[in-house]
Order: sequence, then C-alpha cells, then structure tokens
Amino acid sequence: MSSTPDASRLSESSKRTMLLASLGGALEYYDFIVYGIFAAEIARAIFPSSSPLISLMSSFGAFAVGYVARPVGGIVLSHFGDRFGRRRVFVVSLLGMSGATLGMGLVPSYEHWGLAAPILMVVLRLLQGFCLGGELPGAITYVVEVAPKRASFASGFVFFCVMGGVVVATVLSLLIQNFLPPHLVPTYGWRIPFWIGGALGVVGFWVRRSLEESPEFERVRRQTSSRPFAELLRTHPQKVLIGIGLVASTGAFNGLLFAYMPAYLKTVLSVGPGMAVLAQNMALVAHSVALLATAWIGRYVPPRRLMMTGTLLFTLLSVPWYGAIVHSGADPRLPLILGGIAAGLFNGTFAYLIADLFPTRIRFTGIALVLNIGMTVFSGAAPLVATSLIRETGLLYAPGWFLASAAALGLVASLLVKRHDGQIRNDAHGADVAALQTVPEMG
Repeated sequence: MSSTPDASRLSESSKRTMLLASLGGALEYYDFIVYGIFAAEIARAIFPSSSPLISLMSSFGAFAVGYVARPVGGIVLSHFGDRFGRRRVFVVSLLGMSGATLGMGLVPSYEHWGLAAPILMVVLRLLQGFCLGGELPGAITYVVEVAPKRASFASGFVFFCVMGGVVVATVLSLLIQNFLPPHLVPTYGWRIPFWIGGALGVVGFWVRRSLEESPEFERVRRQTSSRPFAELLRTHPQKVLIGIGLVASTGAFNGLLFAYMPAYLKTVLSVGPGMAVLAQNMALVAHSVALLATAWIGRYVPPRRLMMTGTLLFTLLSVPWYGAIVHSGADPRLPLILGGIAAGLFNGTFAYLIADLFPTRIRFTGIALVLNIGMTVFSGAAPLVATSLIRETGLLYAPGWFLASAAALGLVASLLVKRHDGQIRNDAHGADVAALQTVPEMG
C-alpha cells in the first residue's frame, strides 16, 4: 500500500519558493508605483506648465504610457514563459525594470535638457511597463503551480507582498516629505526612491536566481504550445473577456489609491503632504491585512462569492465613498481605511479567479493578457480619467463614477465565472493521477 503526502499542506520548499516569487513582485511593484506617488513633483521637474492641473495631467499621461506597454510586454514575456519556463522570465523582467527605475531617477530636469527630458522619461516608462507586463502574471502563474491545493491563498499572498512594496514606497515618501527641506523635494528628493529601487533590483536578481522551475510546468513541458497566444484567443475567447472584467475593479481601485490618491489629496483637496501620505499608508496597511484575510477565507468560501460581495459594495458606494473623502477635510484617514478594507474582498480573490480560468499549457499567457489589458484600461488610465472628470464637471467626488463603473464590470464577471473555472483543480488532479500511475505495484 502506498501513501502520498497531504497535498493541501504546503511543503517547506513550496513556502520558500512562494515567498521568493512574491517578494520579487513586491520589488517590481515598488519600482513601478513610486512614479505615481511623486507624480506632482515629477510634473514640476519634467513636465512644467503655467497651469498646475495641466502639468499634473501631463505627468499622469506619461504614467499611463507605461501601462500601454504592459500588454505588449505580457504577450512577449508570457510567450517565452509558456514555451520555455516561468523562471527565466523572472530574471529578465526584474533586470529591465530596475534599470529603467534607476534611469528615471537620473533624468535631468526640463530646465536643463528641455524637451529631451520628458521624452526620455516616457521611454523609460515604456520599458518599465513592458517588463511589468510579464512580472505579476509570472508570479501568479508560478505560485498557483507550486501550491495548486492552496492556490487561493498563494495568489492572494502575492498581492499581499505587492502591497508591502507599495507601503515601502509610500513610507519612504513620508520620510522624504518630513525630513527633507520642502524646497529640495521637487528638485532631487523625488529621485531618491528611484535610486533605491534600482539598488533593490540587484538584491531581487540574486533572490530570483535561487528559484526552481514550476513543477506543473515541468509536468507539461513536452506538451507546451508553440503559439500560446494564438491558441488562447482561438480556444478561450470568453474566458479572456471574463478575466478582463475580473481585473476591472482591482485595476481602477489600485490606480486611484496607489498612483492618484497622494496627488489628489495634495493638489485637489489641499491636504497637507504629510497627512496625505500618512492617510494613504494607513489605507494600504488596512487593505493589505484585509486582502490576506480574504485570500485565507477563500479556502472555505468560494472566492467568486467574495469577489461578488466586494464589487457589489463598490458599485453602490464608490460615489458616496469619494464624497466622504472630500468632506473629511484635512484628515481623510477614516474613509480611506474603510475603503481599503472593503476592497480586500476583490483584491484578495481576483488573481486566483483569473488563474483558474486557464490550463497550465497557456496559463501564463492567459493571465498576462487579461491582467495587462485590465490594468492598462482601468489602472493606467485611472489618474488621467479622474483628473479629467474633475476638470469637466467641477465635482471633487467625480472619480467615484469611474470606480463604480469598473466595479460593475467586476460584478458581472463574477456572476459569469462559475461555468468557466476549475482549471487549477483539474490540472492538479491530473498530476495526482499521473503520479499514482508511476507508483510500482507491490506484491
């Protein structure tokens, strides 16, 4: 009689590889999001204008360009990830991302380089977006294949670590705002996080080198698709559309909270810089805890139901939530914290739900396509759309309309997902059957 280990428990090796992959994602997202945190300072240094609002919109336009490059990077990098392995993509994406981040911290101001300065900043943002297009999809793919029986928690843990990277970036911003003389922040203070991000990339490179290949990929290595992107569009078009819908609420919320909120609080609502960053940090910490708790609850409650609950709340309450932020005056901490907790319901489940739509042989490509299109449309454009809505309507709570619309799409997608999910479970069952068939008969 043979026995197999309890597949629902994570081995020490699986825990280690899951942590390393997730920490790498945290470093990558730190690099990418720090631009949004210092958007107002970058606007003055690289995209100056007689109107502060126009200058900020130019800066956010460059931010959105980085997201436009994400689908292209996702298609290219996921092609190699599905054909040759997940691990190789990690190293390439991290090196490219960190190099671009360091370069952005070294771009001379418009005063010194003229038009060349904003052009170079846009080019570096394109490189950042291209590399991030393969980073997060690769991390999600990797952890759900390392721990398929705990995929809901594992995929949520990736984004818990991503939140950690964002928190580090915002804490660093808080330190710069509080300890650096105010007149130095727009000149070189905003550059410090970019220099640190580049240095952290070297650490991330060594971290990623110790990872082994995904066992699920090793199992199907001989059956990999030669054209995963074409196969995905030919065989799973409905799943792609559902996946984009699942990403919509997360993309809109993250784009508004991570990249837009500091500039919105400081520039639009005239909240003090220190309070703006502190309020965002407290919301991020609360959101991180709620996200991880939701991922853990996903072991006992179907993740699609948690997703459904969160998107329904934001469909109904996004506009009142933004109204509460506007009317909170100089201290917006309470509404931001409550919003962060509620958003954990969809941010803690969406990664598992999109991973569960696609089989192993094209999973990386499927996740990359839906995640990058969803993030490009709903996250990358969020700051620009929010600023435009305020300018056109004159209503300070207008960004809530955009968030409510994205949440409504997420709600519809969560209602449709049940008939298309189950790929992680099916692939893991197939691996278990294959393993049992290799056990020699006793007797």
